Amino acid sequence: MSLSQALWARNADRAAEALGHPFVRRLADGTLPRESFADFVAQDAFFLEAFCRAYGFGLAHSPDRMALDTFAELLIGVREELRLHASYAAEWGIDLSTVEPVPATLAYTDFLLTIAARGDIGVTCAALTPCMRLYAHLGQSLSLPTSDTYGRWVATYADPDFESLAATIERLVDVYADDTAEVRTVYGRAMQLELEFFDAACHRT
Repeated sequence: MSLSQALWARNADRAAEALGHPFVRRLADGTLPRESFADFVAQDAFFLEAFCRAYGFGLAHSPDRMALDTFAELLIGVREELRLHASYAAEWGIDLSTVEPVPATLAYTDFLLTIAARGDIGVTCAALTPCMRLYAHLGQSLSLPTSDTYGRWVATYADPDFESLAATIERLVDVYADDTAEVRTVYGRAMQLELEFFDAACHRT
């Protein structure tokens, strides 16, 4: 078992909790209020901008050409996510430039940027991977027609291209991270922050 696989397996309980989270379930069955999803999209867009910056730190601290090229590829991928959020914003009249992050969003973004700024590529990838792997897991686990209100969102994360991006950052973990207490703690903390992000979204419903 690779390190990235072992880290995911260690956090299987959190992945299951995310899949069964009331916010995710209501999104899946279509009972999530439209305004609640709009608010989630706005918070997630703020988060993804920080995610881009964390990738930028990874790019700046890349120790070799492989890491440099891979972070550049990942940055392109997250830009596509931001385009999806921008399309929802335009469709639903959300002004993303005025988004005020809630505490759960700030906790997650501050965590990622603090870790990434330190420059340890392995630890940075351990912090970034849970978001990618968890959303790929959710997208592949849920099944919604793209014509449904939230079907387009689910389809984005169920797409093989997104799975490829998740696998790409996992490869960085396997190459540059060591199986240390810090790496395990950082990965677990990111998974917990994902749950708290959903908690905050659910409490705003």
